[in-house]
Amino acid sequence: MPTTIKVNLDLLLVQRKMSLTELSDQVGITLANLSILKRGKARAIRFSTLVAICEALECEPGDLLQLDRET
Repeated sequence: MPTTIKVNLDLLLVQRKMSLTELSDQVGITLANLSILKRGKARAIRFSTLVAICEALECEPGDLLQLDRET
């Protein structure tokens, strides 16, 4: 199984007591695009988007994204 990237957006939203809609409003990214990212279906993410999400959630990129190594 190949190594993939796991997106921890759900966990961060719960920890911050924030909805996906609130995050969408704060960062100016459509709800549909955030949903794709949250479900791990995104093929890419712009650095500017990553920065905006991290600023809104007060986290580091490594809190949001992690390598998922299948063994």
